[in-house]
Amino acid sequence: MTTGLSGDLRGAVVLVTGGAQGVGGAAARRAAEWGAAGVVICGRDAQKGVQAAAAIEALGPRCLFVAADLAEADAPAQIIAECDRAFGRLDGLVNAAALTERAGLLDADAAFIDRMLATNLRAPYLLMQGAAQLMRRERIQGAMVNVLSVNAHCGLPELAAYSASKGGLATLTRNAANALAPDRIRVNGIYLGWTDTPAEHDVQQRESRYGADWLAHAASSQPFGRLIDPEELADLIAFLLSRHAGVMTGALIDYGQSVLGGRTNPHRREDAQ
Repeated sequence: MTTGLSGDLRGAVVLVTGGAQGVGGAAARRAAEWGAAGVVICGRDAQKGVQAAAAIEALGPRCLFVAADLAEADAPAQIIAECDRAFGRLDGLVNAAALTERAGLLDADAAFIDRMLATNLRAPYLLMQGAAQLMRRERIQGAMVNVLSVNAHCGLPELAAYSASKGGLATLTRNAANALAPDRIRVNGIYLGWTDTPAEHDVQQRESRYGADWLAHAASSQPFGRLIDPEELADLIAFLLSRHAGVMTGALIDYGQSVLGGRTNPHRREDAQ
């Protein structure tokens, strides 16, 4: 799916974490469709990564897959270094990868919390740091997009550690936007609502009482009658990376199906289209 804005990442090099599937995969493909000259993706599954890279290269740009576990402290530096060696520049960073395992305040142990924060907060921090250093070196007025979660506002009880990691990333997004404004490097975030991804499917298959039918039941509970499609989010990410976002920086966008603090209208029209 392309839009009238496609082509506005021409010549850019874009790094997308979690780019082998789900939101990251859709964002990486959209960057290619919008004209990126180079795309870097990373992930833990080498087979999926190589396949995803081949599919992206079929769209035109050169694509580099870096096998890395973002829970490892040296992974971000490795990814940035591989990007630098391959392309010598970086124009856009998308922090889309995240752990989404469940654990609440009373049942998360130290190891779980450490891995959650390492993957969802420390890794984006270090990737933004490395990306900013590379952009500044090359005097590139780049852009970064952090995929947050509506759970950062509070979150379900069983998502305490995950919510904390995304809440921290939300604050970091604004702090980085402020710090990098003098370099004309933009940083924005997206509070993402419930999305139909392979990772979510795996979790729901294990934990939902509906089993294989979880998606239909989940969709029926949503205001628009469906979960968010990663492909539609990819358009917003590409927009934020592109010149069409203008000077927009430090913005945290709610991308869900409800208004924060609002209530469902009991008299909503059932025949709404």
